[in-house]
Amino acid sequence: MLLSAVEAYRIWAPQYDAAVNPLLALESRLVANRIEGTPGHSLLDVGSGTGRWMAWACVRGVRVFGIDLCPEMLAEAARKPALAGRSAQADLRSIPMRDNAVDTVICSFTLGYLPSIRPAMQELARVGRRVIVSDLHPAAVRAGWTRSFRAAGEVHQIAHYEHSVAALDAAAGAARLLPAWRVEACFGEPERELFCRAGKESEFEKATQVPAVLVTAWNKSSD
Repeated sequence: MLLSAVEAYRIWAPQYDAAVNPLLALESRLVANRIEGTPGHSLLDVGSGTGRWMAWACVRGVRVFGIDLCPEMLAEAARKPALAGRSAQADLRSIPMRDNAVDTVICSFTLGYLPSIRPAMQELARVGRRVIVSDLHPAAVRAGWTRSFRAAGEVHQIAHYEHSVAALDAAAGAARLLPAWRVEACFGEPERELFCRAGKESEFEKATQVPAVLVTAWNKSSD
């Protein structure tokens, strides 16, 4: 069954944190040491879900905030004591924060749920001084990879759009963002165990042949 992102995450929310997710593990491995994690720094997690990046930042003394469209995912985040009261239900194309409100905005596996990314990039650039975007690599989308999960014995696929690297760069440029760094990565040995735990060990070697995650960071132009 193909679902919109909000419909899908309403179903997935109760099991989301317990799910084995190699994509998130790979992204965390790539990004964690590149985020400013010092006390006093501020971070907005756009598409924050159950608060994975918020929790990571919170234990490091970073001031964290999150927005997400799915109330069920936000409710899961709110059950975590350190994150209670730090999230709001909002659309990333209309973020309820002032200009330059935070040092860093991270948008993790969320832009791909939008058919057009330019309005979202404008908002990310408006509220943050640095923007980090991660998503399923467009090469993986072209290879037929899907965003899906299993609940109550049924596999649900989430509607997802391919945005090329060129389209991402064009949207960032239109938002007056300057490139800082980019990482394109395939699954590696650290993710093998997760494939095994998910019962997909036989798929691991093939999966390593396709770029899985694309992560890009930009700084806001001072002009």
